[in-house]
Amino acid sequence: MLSSDRNSHRRVFIRAWGNARARQPLTPLEIQIVEILRQHPEYQPFLEADDNALDRDFSPEQGTSNPFLHLGLHLAILEQVSIDQPAGIRHLYQTLTQRTGDPHAAEHRLMDCLAEGLWTLQRGQQPFNEHDYLDCIKRGSGT
Repeated sequence: MLSSDRNSHRRVFIRAWGNARARQPLTPLEIQIVEILRQHPEYQPFLEADDNALDRDFSPEQGTSNPFLHLGLHLAILEQVSIDQPAGIRHLYQTLTQRTGDPHAAEHRLMDCLAEGLWTLQRGQQPFNEHDYLDCIKRGSGT
């Protein structure tokens, strides 16, 4: 789906937004990206900066979130929910969406848990713990 090369990965988002702005036909992935970007207007001008967007580094010390990471986490959540992997995530997402009344807010809750799990994975160099991930979501969904 997306390349592991940072610039190639970023170009997918930049190209999708550029195609949408130019009213060009979009691939299914680009449609997903554009739908997410419409919910995040704060990232749109950044993606229009092309080369500046490719070269920019993001660190916690800067106090600026990485739009590519954020968008990528949205895509990961949408994929997980669509295939119900890990098993049960679709139900948790639906429960959280019903509780909040906002699918985007539900995605953000899942993204917080996914980011936490990925941070733990990276720090500990251990396999991703699906059980901890789902427990984190359950704590946020009230189930």
